[in-house]
Amino acid sequence: MSEACTHGVDTGFVALGYVKVAVLGVVQGITELMPISSTAHMRLVPAVLGWSDPGSAFSAAMQLAALGAVVSYFWTDVRDLAINSISAAIRGKFHDRSFQFALWIVLATIPIGVAGLALAKLLNTCNSPIRAISVIGWTCLVMGALLVVAEIWARHSRTIGKATLADALIVGLAQTGALIPGVSRSGSTLTAALMLGFQRDEAARLSFLLGLPAIALAGFKELWELHKIHLDWYAWSVLIVGIGVAAVSAFFAIWGLMKILENFSSWPFAIYRFLLGVVILVGVAMGWVA
Repeated sequence: MSEACTHGVDTGFVALGYVKVAVLGVVQGITELMPISSTAHMRLVPAVLGWSDPGSAFSAAMQLAALGAVVSYFWTDVRDLAINSISAAIRGKFHDRSFQFALWIVLATIPIGVAGLALAKLLNTCNSPIRAISVIGWTCLVMGALLVVAEIWARHSRTIGKATLADALIVGLAQTGALIPGVSRSGSTLTAALMLGFQRDEAARLSFLLGLPAIALAGFKELWELHKIHLDWYAWSVLIVGIGVAAVSAFFAIWGLMKILENFSSWPFAIYRFLLGVVILVGVAMGWVA
C-alpha cells in the first residue's frame, strides 16, 4: 500500500523521485492504452521492485499522458470530428453524422462521470481496499475471460461508420468498469466494442474516441485535487516527469496495439491477462507480493 497521504490524497509518487517515477511512467504509458490494465502493473511492478505504491493520484494524473497520445495518434479523426460537428451545429444540421457522433460521445461519458463522482472517496482514498492487489488479480482473470468470449463469439465485421447511439451507450456503460482497478478502461471498452461485432481495429478506434472526454476529465480532475492540497514544486516536477515519459510511451503503445489488432487479434492480450492474474494471485498467496 502507499505510505504517503496528504490531506486524504494518495501521493506516494513523490517519495519515489524522478528516476523511479520515470520508470513507472514508461510502464503506465505502455499499459494505459493497451487492454491489460495499467493499475495492475502500477501495483505489481513497484511491489516486485520493493518500491512504495505511487498511489491512485499518480495513476489518475497519468490520464493526461494518455490523452495526449490518443489525440496525437488519432489527430485526423479528432480534428475532423470537432470541425465538422461544430460546423453542423452552427448551421443547424443536427442530423449530420459528425454532430450526432460527437453528441453520442458526450452521452457515453455520463455513466462513468456519475459513477466516478459517486465513488471518488472510495477510489482515491489512501490505502483504499479496492486497490488491493488480490482484487486486481481477480479482475485480470475476469477481463481475460470476457476478451476470450468476445474473440470467439463476435463476428468482427462492423465499421465505426455503422455505429449507432446504442453502440455508444453500451461502450460508455462498459467504460464504468474501468473504475475498478484491474479492469482497464481500454480493456472494458474494447471488449464491449468487439462483442458488438466491430472489426478489431475499428473497435479500438471507437474505444479511444469515445473515451477521450473521460480520460480528459479524470486527468484534469486529479490535477485540481493535487492543486487543492498545495503540492510543493518538487512534487509537481516529479509528476511532470512521469506524465512526459508516459505520453511518449503511450503513443508507441497505441501504434503497437493497432498493428496487433489489424494483423492478428486480441488473443495475445487475453492470454497475457490470464497469466498476469495468475502471477498476481500466486504471488499474494505465496507472500512474494505484499
